[in-house]
Amino acid sequence: MEKMMKGAILPGDSSVAFKEFEVPTPGHGQVLVRTKSSTICGSDIRAIYREHLGKGPEGYQNVIAGHEPCGQIVQTGPGCKRFKDGDRVIIYHISGCGVCHDCRMGYMISCSSEHRAAYGWQRDGGMAPYILADEKDLVYLPDELTYTDGAQVACGFGTVYEAIEKIGISGNDAVLVVGLGPVGLAALMLAKALGADKLIGVEVNPDRIALAEKLNLVDHAFAPSDDVVEKIKEITGGHGVEKALDCSAHKDGRAVAIRATRQWGKIAFVGEGGTVEFNPSPDIIHDQKTIYGSWVTSIWRMEDLVERLVRWNIHPEDLVTHRFSLEDADKAYALMASGKCGKVAVCFDEELK
Repeated sequence: MEKMMKGAILPGDSSVAFKEFEVPTPGHGQVLVRTKSSTICGSDIRAIYREHLGKGPEGYQNVIAGHEPCGQIVQTGPGCKRFKDGDRVIIYHISGCGVCHDCRMGYMISCSSEHRAAYGWQRDGGMAPYILADEKDLVYLPDELTYTDGAQVACGFGTVYEAIEKIGISGNDAVLVVGLGPVGLAALMLAKALGADKLIGVEVNPDRIALAEKLNLVDHAFAPSDDVVEKIKEITGGHGVEKALDCSAHKDGRAVAIRATRQWGKIAFVGEGGTVEFNPSPDIIHDQKTIYGSWVTSIWRMEDLVERLVRWNIHPEDLVTHRFSLEDADKAYALMASGKCGKVAVCFDEELK
């Protein structure tokens, strides 16, 4: 095995820099994973790529970027209890302390310990040929799923699945998704798999609407407008949707998600950042609506999702519109920042094909 490797870091000026790093050796309870695919998350663009805005859990420490990694174990350290060399794995992208209440529930995303470290933010992530991971952060990747499927699960699809489980989606529901970037497209894909009665999207970018339609993920798609809520109500019998997810992080998009939801409906806020404005009495209280906040997912629910993806025979990598080699990571991040794409992946070995 090589001793040195090239990794990508994000200086914060809308650029990517490459540095040489030692290939790490796994310690007790750790594994060395050969990276196969590492997709780019919108949070990286928002809080790191353009400028280093993140604080606390989002405070970037100039480590190897990439918090959506998937690969194959090539070396296990002493003390590993479940995973072994050769296993295909997804890396849950927050390494929590393991002993606080949230970690014990599997929600390492909510770990408040000083020992919490997110891959690609405070510890080295997936934009390099190898990544050092704690065994407790691994999710087994079945043979039926590709490594790029797994990279999508590591953050985006896991995040959406958590929100969907909170609001509940079934064949009884018309579902609205506001913001059809990669997370919004994932929401549509999972809602469709769960049998949603009607799928409606709102998106400002016509290319993303075209992608949703090409993938047959949406029954109706609208650009934002002053009467978009009325349009949504018109195609839902005048009532509005039973369930809505905002993936836009825009105050107007969030208002649409709330106002296009019918009486007793449920809304999940998934998109990070931004603000929201609504009128509590007419928009929420009088119609008995519920708004849920949802931040990533738990590692046990991520395992459930992987099992269901196989059962449903759906592939998150279908949302990937562009693949790049590590050498072209600068182009990958620039494209993702432009928004003129679906999901973007940096791939290694056969996943680049």
